[in-house]
This record gives sequence, C-alpha cells and structure tokens, in this order.
Amino acid sequence: MRKRRSAVRADLAEAVHQAVGLPNSECSEIVKDVLDTISNSLSAGESVKISSFGSFGVRHKRARPGRNPRTGEDAVVEPRRVVTFRASHELKRRVLMAHQRD
Repeated sequence: MRKRRSAVRADLAEAVHQAVGLPNSECSEIVKDVLDTISNSLSAGESVKISSFGSFGVRHKRARPGRNPRTGEDAVVEPRRVVTFRASHELKRRVLMAHQRD
C-alpha cells in the first residue's frame, strides 16, 4: 500500500526525532529543508549523491515519435528532462536481505 507524501514526510520527521531527540517541529523543518535542497539541485540540473543510499540525477530525453494510446494517432513526444535514481550497492544489499527474511 502506498503512503501519501505527507505521511512519508511525517515518518521521516519522526525517525529524525527518535534518532536525535529534537522537537518534532524542528525535525519536520529539517526534513523539509533536505527535500527542498535535493529538489532545487535537480531543478538546476545537478546530480545529488547520498552516501550508502543512492544517486539522483537529471537525464535529458530527445524528442521521439510516439502514439496516442487512446486514439492510436501518431504524435511527437516532446524533449524533456526526467529525474533518475540509481540505488547504491549498500541499499540494494539491505533490500535484498530484508526480502530474504520475508
């Protein structure tokens, strides 16, 4: 089941609170600031690497021919920038270990 974005932010803020013991309001602000910094860096076309977690990057995709799935009509998919994520080996290992325990 997918969580809403605000619930995930709240979970992150709670995890920060449990780890460092700061007030919840400060922890929420820290999480917001970290996510804003990542978003701003990606918007500027910069990559973001989080050690032992992974790397976020921006990839430029060229225009290409496509098809409207609803009408079947030919269309051009406009060039765009997309966010990519590449998980670190450590994150992959942890996910694999958790999956093997289930």
